[in-house]
Amino acid sequence: MKPERISKLADSLKEQNIGAVLVGPSPDLEYLTGLTPSQDERFKGLFVLSDGSFFYITPSLYLEETQKCIGHDVKLYVWYDEEGFLGVLKQASEDFKLQGLRIAVSDGISAVHLLDIQKTIDGDFVKGNILLGELRMIKDAEELDNLRKASAIIDDVVKDLFEFIRPGIRERDIKKKIEELCLEKGASGLSFDPIVASGPNSSMPHYNGDSRIIEKRDIVLLDLGCKYNGYCSDTTRTFFIGEPSEKEKSVYAAVLEANLAAEAFIREGVTCEEVDKMARDVLKNAGLDKYFITRTGHGIGVNIHEYPNIVANNKQILQNGMVFSIEPSVCIPGEFGIRIEDIVVVNEGKAEILNKFTKEMLVI
Repeated sequence: MKPERISKLADSLKEQNIGAVLVGPSPDLEYLTGLTPSQDERFKGLFVLSDGSFFYITPSLYLEETQKCIGHDVKLYVWYDEEGFLGVLKQASEDFKLQGLRIAVSDGISAVHLLDIQKTIDGDFVKGNILLGELRMIKDAEELDNLRKASAIIDDVVKDLFEFIRPGIRERDIKKKIEELCLEKGASGLSFDPIVASGPNSSMPHYNGDSRIIEKRDIVLLDLGCKYNGYCSDTTRTFFIGEPSEKEKSVYAAVLEANLAAEAFIREGVTCEEVDKMARDVLKNAGLDKYFITRTGHGIGVNIHEYPNIVANNKQILQNGMVFSIEPSVCIPGEFGIRIEDIVVVNEGKAEILNKFTKEMLVI
């Protein structure tokens, strides 16, 4: 358990006039308790009340691993398959006086379970994703160290991939190699399913295929990340198989300039939308803004996508401890795409770039 985080959450509940929050299996639950239960059909969830009290509901088959993680002092309500969870939920509701409260619900709770819960607890249920997301937005020193280590591991993986990639192998061979290298270098696993997009596939920002064979004169876009102590890394580098065309060189140079301009602008006190505009203006000046179809960046931590979002119309002010990606891109449908991504932390008022692997154009 992370009592200081539970206390901070309880304070936020008071400030927003919310009586309790229900947190299901999710990065939020991991952040608060260290628990990472399977997201199966069995209900499990943490209730935190505005007075700082809390309890956890668990299916019987997860009891041992739950107690091993959070200890024996946390109030647990255990239910069995033959009876369902509503009986223990009713008892917990009476014990903690949940009836009539305004209750925030995390996105780790399924709609089906919430419909059942609403039959048992007569409360005012509201969205809890922003409340919980903002709680995680400022990282402490331990979290930053984990994020630095995760980024160092993935940089090392990208370095090895530059030596591994060659014409004749498939995208799926590279994806398999990514996981193998991450585990070999000390990661606990991947932070998301890697994107390996070659040739014309590179124009699709979240391409999820893996069957294309790498060819000479291809672009290979790699978007990958790993987990270390529960914290994510995320980086994108674009390699060239053989000499790139003049158009590809020009686009790469513009994307790199956009990446560097946004990172140089980052400091405490500026807004997310101002950072996004710095990257977007570079690509607009290069005549490529219509191909910049994504946001400039997203927050990162125990989840691969967190707050803050580096996007137009987001007036969130950057503060020390915020961590997010900077990843301008150009996606030309049917031709190619180029993206360059680093993770950045606002540290001592300015940008600390966590990814160290070169952003210069690399030709295999």
